[in-house]
Amino acid sequence: MSLINIRAALEAKLNGMANPISYAWENRPFTPVVDIPYAAVFLLPAAPDNPTMGDDYYREIGIFQVSLFYPIKAGAGVAAARAQLIRAAFKRGTSMTSGAVTVRVSRTPEISQGRVDGDRWMVPVRIVWWAGINP
Repeated sequence: MSLINIRAALEAKLNGMANPISYAWENRPFTPVVDIPYAAVFLLPAAPDNPTMGDDYYREIGIFQVSLFYPIKAGAGVAAARAQLIRAAFKRGTSMTSGAVTVRVSRTPEISQGRVDGDRWMVPVRIVWWAGINP
């Protein structure tokens, strides 16, 4: 259940940003519109961490990746500006809650090198998160 709440918290934060764009959420139908930017969103959980012994506490950790897709040949600036907005919304130390799970951003989000992907310019933004789980 914890990964469901983690996904809900992260997606709600992203979806609540000002000036939203279209999102291609995992395992949901999405058809890109020509010349309209969008973002593909992925929850990439890693192996849980067990920092304590003798109890059921563990830490879910992972990456929330937002891959921005902008029309090709429109310049890198507009995609870079959106990446910066995401970085600011998910700055290190940000916390968000869904159900009984609080998710925390542990590092400044990473904005990676953009590249051509089909008919789009793609810029990935990776948000490293963790959530303490005490069942």
